[in-house]
Amino acid sequence: MEFRTIVDIEDPGFRIGPCEEMLFVGSCFADSIGQRFAEEGFPVTVNPFGTMYNPASILHTIERLGDTTCQTAFLTLGTNRVYRLKATGEIVDNCQRRPQSLFTEEQLSVEECACYLRRAIALLRQKNPGVRIVLTVSPIRYRKYGYHGSQLSKATLLLAVNQVISYLSSLTSHLSYFPAYELVCDELRDYRFYAPDMLHPSAQAVDYIWERLVEAYFSPEAKTFLDEWRPVRQALGHKPFNAGSPEYLRFMEQTRSRLSVLQRKYPSLKVDEKL
Repeated sequence: MEFRTIVDIEDPGFRIGPCEEMLFVGSCFADSIGQRFAEEGFPVTVNPFGTMYNPASILHTIERLGDTTCQTAFLTLGTNRVYRLKATGEIVDNCQRRPQSLFTEEQLSVEECACYLRRAIALLRQKNPGVRIVLTVSPIRYRKYGYHGSQLSKATLLLAVNQVISYLSSLTSHLSYFPAYELVCDELRDYRFYAPDMLHPSAQAVDYIWERLVEAYFSPEAKTFLDEWRPVRQALGHKPFNAGSPEYLRFMEQTRSRLSVLQRKYPSLKVDEKL
């Protein structure tokens, strides 16, 4: 008997290699997945100008990146709602705690969302014609809109992503959709996979999404790297009772030696400062 529905992930047409340069722009779900890549030794840039929830703000971040390039970019959409500053008419990325009366709240249409996404993709390709781009819709629910309103917002984003991929997929094989939204809502679909606020995915849900991402998007070489890196990462994160004991000092010397071997094999390996 089957007690859950499994979300199929389409072949993206490319594979992520070990320790590639990665860019994550978008909602706080982009922060979660980007941090996971950082923990696994990938050199990553995650929301360098703050968390961006809508397609217009994602475009603004990419416009501000300058000459920053990456091999793979994840653009994670959270909502189609934007705030426009009345004085200038511009869409702002952060209201910076200014009075609500200074802004008007709007909902972008499917066509507007798709337009911002196409412009963001074009800019990334100007910097690196071979960049691989993964579009995702965040599974995080927005209580402030009401749950029906939140679903309508997600539907708008899903339609926009589908429109962009349908239009551009004939031009390149380096664009794909990763179904993070569907994995949480249609496969896990239980409150035990949410954080205590009942809105954000739990750490366990993020772990599962990571596993499915690795399975579908990572090259055999990248999966081998993860297997080699895991024990070293765990050793680096070990918290001893006595950091000055001879046993721990020998343990760390052995760990640093193993790390040096990995860094020679994978020159782009970036060790998280938290480890």
